[in-house]
Amino acid sequence: MYYKKNKKSVLYRNTGLYSSMTIKFCAILCAVTIFSCEDATKENETNDDQHTSWRNHGGGPDQSRYVVQNEITESNVKDLEVEWFYPTGDKNSYQFNPIIVDSVMYVLARNNSLVALNATTGKEIWIHANLTGIARRGINYWESKDGKDKRLIFQMNNNLQAIDADTGKSILSFGNDGLVSLKEGLNRNPNMLSRVQSPNPGAIFEDLIILGSAPGEGYMSAPGYLRAYNVVTGKLAWTFHTVPQPGEYGYDTWPKDAYKYVGGVNSWGEITLDSKSGIAYIPLGSPTYDFYGADRIGSNLYGNSILALDARTGKRIWHYQMVHHDLWDYDATAAPQLMTVNIKGKEIEAVAVVPKHGFVFVFDRHTGESLWPIEERPVPPSKIEGEEAWPTQPFPTVFPPTSSISMTKDDLGEVFLSKEEREEWMLMIDSMETGLFTPLSDKNRTLVIPGANGGVEFGSTASNPEKGILYVIGINMPSTYERLRTEDEMIKLDEEAGERARSLGKNDSPLYQQNCAVCHGQDRSGQLGPSLIGIEQKYDFKQFHQLMVTGRGEMPSFAHIKDEEIKSLYDFITKLSSGNNSSVSNEIRSGPVVDSGGAPGGQIVVSSNTAHRYGAPYPKGVQVDHERLFLRGYGLELPYIIDPPWSEIMAYDINEGKLKWKRPLGNDLEANALGFQNTGVMRGFPNGMIISSNGLVFSTSKDGNVYAFDADTGKELWKSKLPTGTIGLPSMYNVNGRQYLVIPSATPVKFGRNTRLGSDDNDEKPDPQGGYVVYALPEN
Repeated sequence: MYYKKNKKSVLYRNTGLYSSMTIKFCAILCAVTIFSCEDATKENETNDDQHTSWRNHGGGPDQSRYVVQNEITESNVKDLEVEWFYPTGDKNSYQFNPIIVDSVMYVLARNNSLVALNATTGKEIWIHANLTGIARRGINYWESKDGKDKRLIFQMNNNLQAIDADTGKSILSFGNDGLVSLKEGLNRNPNMLSRVQSPNPGAIFEDLIILGSAPGEGYMSAPGYLRAYNVVTGKLAWTFHTVPQPGEYGYDTWPKDAYKYVGGVNSWGEITLDSKSGIAYIPLGSPTYDFYGADRIGSNLYGNSILALDARTGKRIWHYQMVHHDLWDYDATAAPQLMTVNIKGKEIEAVAVVPKHGFVFVFDRHTGESLWPIEERPVPPSKIEGEEAWPTQPFPTVFPPTSSISMTKDDLGEVFLSKEEREEWMLMIDSMETGLFTPLSDKNRTLVIPGANGGVEFGSTASNPEKGILYVIGINMPSTYERLRTEDEMIKLDEEAGERARSLGKNDSPLYQQNCAVCHGQDRSGQLGPSLIGIEQKYDFKQFHQLMVTGRGEMPSFAHIKDEEIKSLYDFITKLSSGNNSSVSNEIRSGPVVDSGGAPGGQIVVSSNTAHRYGAPYPKGVQVDHERLFLRGYGLELPYIIDPPWSEIMAYDINEGKLKWKRPLGNDLEANALGFQNTGVMRGFPNGMIISSNGLVFSTSKDGNVYAFDADTGKELWKSKLPTGTIGLPSMYNVNGRQYLVIPSATPVKFGRNTRLGSDDNDEKPDPQGGYVVYALPEN
């Protein structure tokens, strides 16, 4: 189904060691001219053409979100109007970044189906239905040199799969009957792993797909090895151990047996490729357990690093660690930005990277040498016996951070805190440890800023690679953490929750209280996580089971819960809903369905009844002299305690070493009604940008609008209200000389104090229809 608009009617202790390998300096980006999608080159895009199409997640291999175009200008951007709208056809909150190849757009919609659309009209070409468990933020496109073999490569239920891009049918010659297991080869028992796949799609280079992972946040989760697979055969081409093994570089930054049990150090964000030099720039996240590291004493390479690898072989070229021994979940997830800069008359090919904590690091992209000074500064020690926080952290000295890095009583919010709450918080802040790089405590509450959500998240960087300008969306939001607890204490809390549930009788569930209530609330209306009221309208039991077993995003896996218990939990949650309790249907009722369910066996998700809620025991023979500590929740429930602006968009001039401009992004309408303006928006997921060669910045916002700003000044030039909110990344493309902007709009908008991060609560009134909104200038 599609709608055509009415023509009349009118978003890483750094060792300081770099590889001695020298790499031939790349040529400056060539000037490019506009051409239609039909003229795009085959197989891999070069730096010359990658900025005129959107064949990759984030635009081109360099993830710049930069588009060369001159049709939409500063003077006519106000005339953009909706050309067509494709509804998703369900209530799922899609985070998908559409890709466009020639005149075909590929989107995720209709109960997690891949849909090929005519990019000029929105008309359905084919639907591959029922891809439950597909990586939700994007897919990869590859084609052979002769253009005869065209593939969509994606992750689903911890497997890699391929679909024929022309027909929409699964390619069963890929891997083992169409599947390549991502649980294999990770130095863990595959049957003990609940999830591995990344929500982001990875990156294509020549005949390889390079993948990160999202193995979860707990003890004994999988290590985040980087891997490349052949896109035709599915055969593993190379592996890079992000937790080094004996004899490998960085092994001495860990306890001797750490590689046997430490997880994480994974790339769940965006991978950037220099298609000329063949270097992949990969941002890496924290080791697990995220918030307590007594079993991983050391600086922990390659945790929280930017890593430059030979994309063909997986060999390390250089690295830099932006957070040592991370205790705050300060992953690097946003795409490293490649640009040519001119510093004091010297032209340098650079890479800029911004981790969650919002510090801006800029390096020579071939040597890893920092282009601007970085200082190692003392930071607070841990007060927990057995923990050894790293004594210093790297601070870039030139560029200001994107977001607030301290919070005092004076920063307490005046918007949504009552007088009594402000007084209570002023007393609490006096008694709490607060600020950047403050280790969590096992005795008291801690306030850390930026919080676990940043700062800067995936999707929140872009650049003009020719002018050396970096664009960033930043969040000003603290995390307030309860004290760390032992496993026995956590189990006791679970038991107490179960007792409370039993005391309430048949209208409550011990399973729910022990596993769900802390995030979703006693009444299921949402707390740290979204509301579960009406969940049966979004997930049938099969989809709910898959979500419980594998986890998703901030939601951990509950693979320790038996299948029959998951069924009992689903029945409990859904039977209490008011209104329609009918489950969603996997049936696509209309449209050109050509296949369903992916490759055979790709839908199978099995609970691991040997899994452990608080992490499996350490391997036999491994001696770790500490007691595990755990955090209850992610500290994300109080975003409103700080004054706005809560979200901002900004530009850094990397040539001059300065912040060029900065402004709030979006507005909280409830705060506006109370007399506060330019607030930005409290949000848990990022929005995205597109940078135009002729001086425009397009950006989405959590307030349900898409904006256009002047790239030099940040002045707002245009705004358009979307049918609902957006957490997917926008795309821009050209077909037959006409420029189009597509915005995924499929997330309910929430404002005010009751905004919950990533919330998709149902209101009493039905949510508006979400979908993909395509803008263009009116035809002459």
